[in-house]
Amino acid sequence: MAEQDALEEGISLYNRMNYTGALSFFLSLPPDSGADPVDLAYYLGLCYAKLKRYDDAMIYLEQVVTAFGGDSAAENGQGGTAKKTPENDRLLQCRYLLAIIYSMTGRQQLADFELNNLMKSGYKTASLYASFAYSAWEKGDSATCISYYEKALEADENNPTALNGLGYVLASQNKDLAKALSYCKKALSLAPDSAACLDSIGWVYYKMGLYSQARKYLEQAKSRDSQNEVISKHLYEAEQVDQ
Repeated sequence: MAEQDALEEGISLYNRMNYTGALSFFLSLPPDSGADPVDLAYYLGLCYAKLKRYDDAMIYLEQVVTAFGGDSAAENGQGGTAKKTPENDRLLQCRYLLAIIYSMTGRQQLADFELNNLMKSGYKTASLYASFAYSAWEKGDSATCISYYEKALEADENNPTALNGLGYVLASQNKDLAKALSYCKKALSLAPDSAACLDSIGWVYYKMGLYSQARKYLEQAKSRDSQNEVISKHLYEAEQVDQ
């Protein structure tokens, strides 16, 4: 109990999304604070990840995985599925974050290692695959991106991130625009206030040559996320042809 009390203020800051304040608190804890070192590493890793300081995040997240995990998240479970315990929940969360960070920072072998462990554990694979799909898209690998989004939808056909992402990528590649529109419409029905979903369906309409429809959705996307450069670019392109 004393160990958790030592971290309580920092956890409260983190839960209120004050990640800089939480990080400062955790880093300022003296060695004799009574805080459990694995708990402290966990929260430091989360804070650094939220602040996009990925190299620092890796140091602490790897400590948690080493403390809890061995080589496979499935080792502590039966039939390839990890037991539902707080320790395993943390382990899976840290593996997930590490997989994304490794992928984003070009450490693909390490990312694949964590991905395989997560798959063995029965982790929420739709979210995981969708994250890897986005990472592949950012790297310009559209074929891998599409493959990951398709796997995400095999795991959860109603995952709005995967539906929206796959529709957007197909449209951007000028592949099967009717299917792209269907994916994006379904995503928007599941997340009607999402600027990303509004942008994607607008972009599909733009690719289909339906410029008035495109502007309608892109303007709504812009109103929800006015600082997004991609949305602004899409709206500008639609406005240039719809005059």
